[in-house]
Amino acid sequence: MADETTKYILVEREGAVATVIINRPDKLNALNWALVGELADELEALDRDDAIHAIVLTGAGERAFAAGADIAEMSDKSAAQMAFGGFEGWDHIRRIKKPIIAAVEGFALGGGSELAMHADIVIASEKAKFGQPEILLGIMCGAGGTQRLTRTIGKYRAMELCLTGEQVTAQQMEAWGIVNHVVAAGQARAEATKLAQKIATHAPIATLLTKEAILAALETPLEAGLAYEKRVFALLFSTEDQKEGMAAFMAKRPANFTGK
Repeated sequence: MADETTKYILVEREGAVATVIINRPDKLNALNWALVGELADELEALDRDDAIHAIVLTGAGERAFAAGADIAEMSDKSAAQMAFGGFEGWDHIRRIKKPIIAAVEGFALGGGSELAMHADIVIASEKAKFGQPEILLGIMCGAGGTQRLTRTIGKYRAMELCLTGEQVTAQQMEAWGIVNHVVAAGQARAEATKLAQKIATHAPIATLLTKEAILAALETPLEAGLAYEKRVFALLFSTEDQKEGMAAFMAKRPANFTGK
């Protein structure tokens, strides 16, 4: 759970889209345990809220999305404390069912880069910088960096990023498949919000199951994944939204999805 005396996370709502803001700009939105716990709490609350269909995740200010973990907090921790003391929040973030779009301005380093990769879509400013500099501190990625990078950009590029600790541009991350779109400086949140608003107009149950199926593809053999996709495809024919969507298509009118 987050520290109740400190508010690290702000939530703004506009229609069916919620924007979650990491609000620690004086520390370049560095991720301490309390912040990650509070972030997980807020995302889980939005996941349960039927009025919200898509989530934008960003950092306060334009200097950083999140410039890594809070090193001062971690420096004197024991192995046991790091293994068992604070990763629950990351596990909860990983399990959010609704689409998350990361809007990255400035630095997304270490845990900040890993947090961006917890999102489903990444929009980055042309001035954004990504990297996994943990090796420079005598440690390594701990929130999925080695795993998500390797699955997306391959062994050789992941090795270079994680073993050198060098920063790379948003343009390079777009070429490698981590970033979906690179936009003008200061426009990442606005562009992410436009995309979230578009996603939020679609049938909510179909949206959730589509995200679930895509994530399952990363963890299952092709044959099992195809069988799973076929099952959830058929399941959607039990929803009112499927009937409404197809009726609207045939009548050449906008669909009115209700999430049922």
